[in-house]
Amino acid sequence: MKVILQTDVKGMGKRGDIVNASDGHARNYLFPKKLAVPADKQNLNELSARKSSEAHKKELEKKEAIRIKEIIENKALTLKVKAGENGKTFGSITSKEISDSIEKELGEKIDKKKIVIQNPIKAVGSYTVDLKLFEGIVAKLKVNIIAE
Repeated sequence: MKVILQTDVKGMGKRGDIVNASDGHARNYLFPKKLAVPADKQNLNELSARKSSEAHKKELEKKEAIRIKEIIENKALTLKVKAGENGKTFGSITSKEISDSIEKELGEKIDKKKIVIQNPIKAVGSYTVDLKLFEGIVAKLKVNIIAE
């Protein structure tokens, strides 16, 4: 019997996959636990509509990421921090601080989880930070740290 998986099922497949399952397994386990639905005409149409909707949503997210990359790529961000002698900062610069300053200075909201800092920023100077905006789209942002 062909079924459409509603959730990931170990050993069978991922959500949205159309798989063959034995009649008893489908009727006694997959259907009662709402892990799968029969692969009839109506459910196949719903699956294709859901997949096209997800593809459209991904395309919009990709266009937005490209737009943000074009804005951020050629900009430099300046952060003022308290620093001691020898240019060492009190604490390190976090991705949250960078995210907040991007929102303030450039007007774009970037999630702090998308900001990748290779080495901790603990001194005054100029650094390059990667922003992973989407799959395969990475923007490089120049961050200047100056003492107050």
